[in-house]
Amino acid sequence: MTENSEIAVVIVAAGRGERAGSPEAGPKQYRTIGGEPVIRHTIRRFAGHPSIGRIIVAIHGDDIGLFEDAAAEHRGRVSAVIGGASRQESTLLALRKLSADPPGLVLIHDAVRPFADGELIDRVVRAASEGQGALPALAVTDTLKKDMVEGLVTVDRNGLHAAQTPQGFPFAQILAAHEAAHRSGRTDFTDDASIAEWAGLPVRLVLGSPDNFKLTYPRDLAMADEKLNRDRLAFPDVRTGNGYDVHAFEPGDAVFLCGVRIAHDRRLSGHSDADVGLHALTDALLATCGAGDIGTHFPPSDPQWRGAASRIFVEHAASIVRARGGRIANADITLICEAPRVGPHRAAMTAELSSMLGISADRISIKATTNERLGFIGREEGIAAIATASVVYPGSLPE
Repeated sequence: MTENSEIAVVIVAAGRGERAGSPEAGPKQYRTIGGEPVIRHTIRRFAGHPSIGRIIVAIHGDDIGLFEDAAAEHRGRVSAVIGGASRQESTLLALRKLSADPPGLVLIHDAVRPFADGELIDRVVRAASEGQGALPALAVTDTLKKDMVEGLVTVDRNGLHAAQTPQGFPFAQILAAHEAAHRSGRTDFTDDASIAEWAGLPVRLVLGSPDNFKLTYPRDLAMADEKLNRDRLAFPDVRTGNGYDVHAFEPGDAVFLCGVRIAHDRRLSGHSDADVGLHALTDALLATCGAGDIGTHFPPSDPQWRGAASRIFVEHAASIVRARGGRIANADITLICEAPRVGPHRAAMTAELSSMLGISADRISIKATTNERLGFIGREEGIAAIATASVVYPGSLPE
């Protein structure tokens, strides 16, 4: 086994969260903020980042059902491992699972930090890519006191920082450090950077984020809920993206349109399944947040996408939109072709798109038109598609 350039993520979510209060409400990582479980927000932050590959979540054995529900929109991308009795043990078990196909870098993150943004992730990745650990942190601004037998003592805060996650590391080195700590019987490390330091792996500080706070106490959960609800209510930032795609016919027996296989006397030529409707929709979604186009994320020169189902592309674009706080309001696709007939398949296409986008059928429009026998489409040499997506993002419009 050799390391590759993939950046994987370990999310630690096996704790019980006793300090969050109301144990009858369940572990805090599954409590609801902004109408959804905390851990779902956390997973989205990483699943929507273009540099991130696999995501492994260390969970408690009692939480399998809760996890599967929270991670359902990323099924196939996110997997779980049953964690241990401590955060340190849970992290080691997740790292061992990744070691079957080791990534180049790994980010290790607390499930109850749901506001890690893309810029923070980028800073950690850049620092860890230099062959060292990367620790996001904020300089301590409060006056610190230590409770001593003789009374309170003021602690000099100069040079002190409050550590955050995700913490990033070269995979092989942090796995070796965790294994060494396990063999030595050390179980008192409070984060992964401290294990790296103990094992001799240098760790570099990078700027953290004030928004990347950890949900520990009931008030933290209430503040996170207020933040998300406030953002949800102040949603004037409506964006529209447009996409266009065209593919030529070649010998075959079926075409794929909007996720549905339709028997035909030819097929569409393309590196994937050549679904023009889904390719156009992918570009439309990415356009709403300036995230490039389908070729940016799925280069046609990459052999892994040969023959791939195009729903992969749409679901990836939708996850990027959601990771940036966006809500997909509607999707509109126009297919331009002389044949095959689209009408008999419209309901099936709508159902496929509803599943991919996570929106109801009434927010999806699929139309078809001919080119009145004009041009290459009129000559039945290919099919074109135009897609429009409307997405509502948090925040406000620029002045």
